[in-house]
Amino acid sequence: MTEKAQQLLRVPEIRPSDDLISEGLGHSFDVYVRFLEDLKEYQISLMKWRYYNDGKAWLSKGEYKWISTRGNEKVKPIFWLSIWDGFFKVSFFFSEKIRAQLVALPLSEQTKELINNTEPNGKKMQYLSLIFDVTECSQLKDIYVLAEFRKEHI
Repeated sequence: MTEKAQQLLRVPEIRPSDDLISEGLGHSFDVYVRFLEDLKEYQISLMKWRYYNDGKAWLSKGEYKWISTRGNEKVKPIFWLSIWDGFFKVSFFFSEKIRAQLVALPLSEQTKELINNTEPNGKKMQYLSLIFDVTECSQLKDIYVLAEFRKEHI
């Protein structure tokens, strides 16, 4: 977004609530609500907000849960979610090895450019951090495509 973007939900003693999130997101809150509703169609649920000391902020995680053939509950993390002043971030982490597969997905040119231009992180295992600053519903389509890919292939 901007260089002055401020991450919210940074006080460990103040647990995130809908009111607090709505106040922080402002006009983007409607997009956030739509995002949460749409996730149900993809069988992705948000874990409860948790405070992480390393980043000094409350984060949530989109998770795909299913029952294995042996009857065990399995959980696969799909993305991380954070709240910022006026927008929310959805962060995916993919292995560098699948960059070509990601670019081949039915994504917007802007997202394909993001994938192509993202420098890999990590020393032993290289991964791509694909981070979306979400303010509009039009941005959600690519997020859903990446979430489905992650569910099925990672």
